Parts: sequence; C-alpha cells; structure tokens
Amino acid sequence: MPEYREKLWPNVWAFLVTALVIPASILVLVPISLFAGIVTAAVLYGGCVLLLVLAAPVVRVQNGVLTAGPATISTGLLGEATAYEKTEATQERGTRLDARAWLLIRGWIDPVVRVPIVDATDPAPYWIISSRHPTQLAAAINESRTANVE
Repeated sequence: MPEYREKLWPNVWAFLVTALVIPASILVLVPISLFAGIVTAAVLYGGCVLLLVLAAPVVRVQNGVLTAGPATISTGLLGEATAYEKTEATQERGTRLDARAWLLIRGWIDPVVRVPIVDATDPAPYWIISSRHPTQLAAAINESRTANVE
C-alpha cells in the first residue's frame, strides 16, 4: 500500500502578517504603559503563532484510507485523483468549483488535488485538497485505489 503524509504548514508570510499585532498592541497600550504594551504584544503574537501551527491540517494516505484534516474516506470510494497547479488550480478553487464539494484549501498553498467521490450516498461530488506536492498526493491516492480494488 502506498503511503503519503503532508502537514500543510503556513508560509513565512503568514507569520510576518500576524506580526502586525505587535505594533498594534503597543500603539494601543503605550498611553497606559509601554511595558504592558510590549508584554501584551508578545503574548498576542505568541498566541497567533501557536494557532497557526496547531491549526495546520495533515493530509495522509495510509492503509487504503485518505485523511484530509478532520475528514476520512476509504480510497475504494474514490475516483481518479488529479493534480492541478497555477492557473488550473485557481480555476478548480474558483470558477469550476461545485458548491457541494468538500474543501481543505489553504490560501498559502497554490496547488490542489481534485478527488472524485464515487459513493452515490455521499453528498459531496469531490474533494479539493491543497498540497505542496500535488502529483505525489494524487499518485498515492490512485495507487491506493488500485491496491484497494485488487
């Protein structure tokens, strides 16, 4: 059985953007106390970083099961996964997107993998999953599907 694991960590710019809470906190609290502003800024930024790290979902293909964040599905219930990058990925997340699709997308990761659901009882026609390595993820899903059928 093929295995794949990826944690969807935020990019560096996400940490830099959240650093804007530092000057904002100091600016708000400096009339009261500079020390209170600095302490509050450090605590708020630390909380933001902790949230970004803890909220990063995991995408995994293991033992015939695809796990994407909180969702899990047997690869036997999946169609052929397709990797998309650049303009195609943007269209998959935008103009081609079906409102019923299940999404695990992160704004800081451009490529996506589209995974059709062949289970007639599932209300989602497909999953869209962000991945920094979309071809490897799609290959792992497709190999797992093949192994699951045999």
